[in-house]
Amino acid sequence: MNCKEATESYESWLGQRTPIIKADLLLKHQQMSADVFSFMRATFYRWLELWKETCADLTNAPVVLAVGDLHVENFGTWRDQEGRLVWGVNDFDEAFDLPYTNDLVRLALSAHLAISANHLALRPADACEAILKGYAKGLKEGGSPFVLAERHQWLRTTVAGELRDPVKFWEKLNDLPTNKARIPGRAAKALNSALPAKKLPYRVVHRTAGLGSLGRQRFVALAQWNGGQIAREAKALVPSTCVWFSGKKDDRSQYDRIVRQAIRCPDPFLDLRKGWIARRLAPDCSRVELANLPKDHDESRLLEAMGAETANVHLGNKRAAGKIKRDLSKRPDGWLHTAAKAMVRVTIEDWQSWSRR
Repeated sequence: MNCKEATESYESWLGQRTPIIKADLLLKHQQMSADVFSFMRATFYRWLELWKETCADLTNAPVVLAVGDLHVENFGTWRDQEGRLVWGVNDFDEAFDLPYTNDLVRLALSAHLAISANHLALRPADACEAILKGYAKGLKEGGSPFVLAERHQWLRTTVAGELRDPVKFWEKLNDLPTNKARIPGRAAKALNSALPAKKLPYRVVHRTAGLGSLGRQRFVALAQWNGGQIAREAKALVPSTCVWFSGKKDDRSQYDRIVRQAIRCPDPFLDLRKGWIARRLAPDCSRVELANLPKDHDESRLLEAMGAETANVHLGNKRAAGKIKRDLSKRPDGWLHTAAKAMVRVTIEDWQSWSRR
């Protein structure tokens, strides 16, 4: 299949599992044409096809419960049960059992594309080396969550500057139009359960966010509580795109499984129930974008942290750690950079083909 055919096939499959918002899907198609980084983020279904064809020698690596659509902007912050700021992988919509190399190569590909877009200044080979260094160190040390308190102060400084201005954050949400469509019963229950008080009055708005999930239903409840504004979001939960690619009939999402078994300081506001993901939205609970980071941040160290956090997720498969270490030891120097370069080439070609459609 070419990109257009794959897009039609995937969207048809998705539409059989959840209602599709056509206006959001049109926006997604427009964003896919805008630049290759956005295209990569929005088309995990194409990644699966191109990855299998281009990096066949890496697809037989040890299998873990992987993030799937990992990239340099799939990291964010949240508050844990103690109120501490935590950093880590932000989204697990596409979690699936995959070779560990899938996440590493996709993360490296995204770093290459971010460098091309001037969001990172490292050399591509150095970016790949940093990712792999952090990953290998995480495996060796057994993993550890990134709680930004007495440890990881450099990372707190890096992402704290990106934490959104509360005034602007709430202005943006408050400017969204009130949702006039019927809210599915289970979505309403997810929102009500996520709020801090029963029968709390709230206004529901429709929010567009992300790229891969554009087109899915997403409802946000805005309320006033104890002197300030709060927000909770309910997003439709669907099976991983890997189910579409594999042709399997198992429609269960692996989201809950991966957040439970990963080495992770959990978000107490994250709740998965009957086809919906409910979570807290706040200035300090958001995805971290590279373009908004301080200009003098340590890029190599940040990519090392991303590699280490990837190891935190993969270490949820306790028995896989030894197999991964042995497999890594057999890989030639520069293998990740070589694979990422190959994926950059085919991804750019695919994006250009899509843009000319």
